[in-house]
Amino acid sequence: MRYPPSEKLEIIRTVEGAHLPVKQTLDMLCIARSTFYRWYDLYVDSGVDALSDQSPRPKSVWNRIPDARRDDLIELALEHEALSIRELAVKYTDEKRYFISESSAYRILKAADLITAPDYVVIKAADAFKDKTKAINEMWQTDFTYFKIVGWSWYYLSTILNDYSRYIIVWKLCTNMRAEDVTDTIELASSASGCDQVVVRHKPRLLSDNASCYISGDLAEWLEGQNMKHVRSAPFHPQTQGKSNAGIKNKPHPQSHTQTRASNAKAALMSNFI
Repeated sequence: MRYPPSEKLEIIRTVEGAHLPVKQTLDMLCIARSTFYRWYDLYVDSGVDALSDQSPRPKSVWNRIPDARRDDLIELALEHEALSIRELAVKYTDEKRYFISESSAYRILKAADLITAPDYVVIKAADAFKDKTKAINEMWQTDFTYFKIVGWSWYYLSTILNDYSRYIIVWKLCTNMRAEDVTDTIELASSASGCDQVVVRHKPRLLSDNASCYISGDLAEWLEGQNMKHVRSAPFHPQTQGKSNAGIKNKPHPQSHTQTRASNAKAALMSNFI
């Protein structure tokens, strides 16, 4: 607790005029003896003004950049306005033979009000697709849903949803969320929709979020080989895949009260769920 000089002086006079020993008086006042004697020495040497709390900051910093060097850096920055902070720090070190880090140069120039605010480009996601689908198999939405099947474990449900009809074409239960699981689900969708049996001019576009399995290079290479375009939603904008999310998350999670772990029982349970 910090005391103003007036209260410190009152404590000193109370201890001086007390009939009890100093230790007992300070214990009653909840003041440490070392603190009291420090106050008392300051009061005796310099009076009441010395009882004011001093700033805890050190008087000097051993590694502080001298003011002359700071002024040189500011002058150099004004002469070369096109240089970045890093380039300016390197140029000053080379020419002046005095090392100033990039962070120190930034602090010095910011204190001199020479740092301009960066130009931000705000990218806002649209409320709806500009070119909406007009027929089936123009665009497929894919997503992973992570949930627990009671009696078994946690699983990833990979789905392919037709953007136009909002029909879940295929689904695949996975233990991981990898690019291989995405390609397997797309192959199942191609087989179920018949796109792999006929020659089509334009393969369905794939719409996904920015999960690691969807931005991987393996998936991009595979889609390029299949002549399929890939569209990813804007970051932090889940509304882009609202159809896919609503199609799965609005359903009750599947539950199993049996202890069997047969794959056909699990598939039957997921078929009822979908």
